[in-house]
Parts: sequence; structure tokens; C-alpha cells
Amino acid sequence: MNSSNRDPEFLKEESEQANLLWQYVQSMSPETVAHLSKPGSPEVFQVMERNIIGLLGNLPSEHFGVTISTSRENFGRLLASAMISGYFLRNAEQRMTFEKSLIGTDASASEAE
Repeated sequence: MNSSNRDPEFLKEESEQANLLWQYVQSMSPETVAHLSKPGSPEVFQVMERNIIGLLGNLPSEHFGVTISTSRENFGRLLASAMISGYFLRNAEQRMTFEKSLIGTDASASEAE
């Protein structure tokens, strides 16, 4: 591991950034948090679910008593990874919807000519 990652100043800056993000999330209304937390489609939900299961492990909870323990830092990284995946999937979903609407518009314009 890089020794600069162990630098107390680096850790302090990282902690301050995490606190700013947490303060920002806390400042949001519950409705906004709920809206941002829900995927726009069942497909996005399934991909996110598979991604998180892949990160945590895939033991079926109905057959195993699964307990996960981690540090605050590692949990923060897991959360950040899930959030980035969610943003990526949401953007991909919006692009797909936009492209479908363009194809529909092009087809309508061709039929009108």
C-alpha cells in the first residue's frame, strides 16, 4: 500500500469529505432521499441487487444465518460503490430511454414524408 494513504493529514481530509457528504444527505428532505433511493425500473433494480449481492456474497439467507461485519471505512467504500453503480445505471437507463424516443421520432418523421 502507498505510504501516503497512511498519512494522518490524508485521513483527516478524507474524513472531512465524508462528513460533508453525510451532512448533505442529512439536509435532504425524506421525500428526496426516498426518490433518489428507488430505481426507475425493475431492470435497474435487478442489476443493482445482483451487484450488491456480488459485493456481499451470495449465500441464500433462507438457508444460512448470514451476518456481515466490517469497519466503518469499508462500509463507507461499499456504500460509495453502490451509489456510483446506481448513478451509472440511472444514466444508462436515461440514455436508453432517450435513444428509444429518438428512434421513435425518426420513424414518425420518415412515415410523414
